[in-house]
Amino acid sequence: MSQSTPTREVARRVFASEFNDAGYTFKESDDERAPVYLLLPTGESANRVFFVGTLTEKEDVGEDSEYWRGRVVDPTGTFFVYAGQYQPEAASKLRDLEPPAYVAVVGKPRTYETDDGTVRVSVRPESITEVDATVRDRWVAETANRTIARVAAFDDEGNEYARMARDEYELDPETYKAAALAALEDLDETDELDPEAGADDAEADDAEAPDAAGI
Repeated sequence: MSQSTPTREVARRVFASEFNDAGYTFKESDDERAPVYLLLPTGESANRVFFVGTLTEKEDVGEDSEYWRGRVVDPTGTFFVYAGQYQPEAASKLRDLEPPAYVAVVGKPRTYETDDGTVRVSVRPESITEVDATVRDRWVAETANRTIARVAAFDDEGNEYARMARDEYELDPETYKAAALAALEDLDETDELDPEAGADDAEADDAEAPDAAGI
């Protein structure tokens, strides 16, 4: 009897400003191997994320072995990515890249608590791919679309993750819509990019996020 191949979780498009405000993680079953999700403040679960930005800094912060930290900036803020011996391809890419460079990153959210109790988030990259400005701009437009769609659905009856976000965060989702619109305004060709386009097929596009970046 053949065993089914596990499907990978959807990689969610998210801006840095929203990602960095997230900190609550959860599982949807008691299974020890169940996926861990990061709850986004706009009311979405994210086991994997997909973002594009400018790699502005990289540093080997390892002691006994290489452990690379990269700083990736999008129009709203900064993602921090960490890759070591268990992410050899991503670590190798960080080692070889010379900032500044546009990169597309797919990876797993990770949370940790500081000594003062603050929860910080970072990304353990599965892949890091150098891209060009056109890919970066397209990602900004598509991520703005997804963010706006999530905010629009935040008050919908039956939106379980939105209810969770209201319980776990004291944050106004409209903040992230404003950030998304501001990011769109920064694009050179904003007039050619419709911020409402594709909102209905956000889930399908998110599932194909890496392909959308040309990787």
